[in-house]
Amino acid sequence: MSRKQYAVDLGSLDTSDPTRPTMRAVWYRRRRGVTVACIGDLWDVQSSVPDSAAEFLDRHDDGRYGGDCQGRWDGENYWGAQRPEVIEEHLALLRPMLDNCPAVPDGYDGWWRF
Repeated sequence: MSRKQYAVDLGSLDTSDPTRPTMRAVWYRRRRGVTVACIGDLWDVQSSVPDSAAEFLDRHDDGRYGGDCQGRWDGENYWGAQRPEVIEEHLALLRPMLDNCPAVPDGYDGWWRF
């Protein structure tokens, strides 16, 4: 787990900001010796707007900064969103993800390393 592995939602490519396309992603990380499940956006600065998720992933060659974490679950505590409906959405994905580590959640494709 030294190089984060990402599972991505292939239908979530967002190119509304052409300088910084994003995709919804989930990943695991170690935090204070504990494995946590994270959800957020995988982003990259690319020379041109990707036409597809496959092109975005193929051209993503710099994983130094990781994803933008929007929610994190460690099995006991949640960190992230403040709106109850978003918290519920995150936990519905992160709880089983952590319980079944290192399984790729339904609806996601992975594991990708950059």
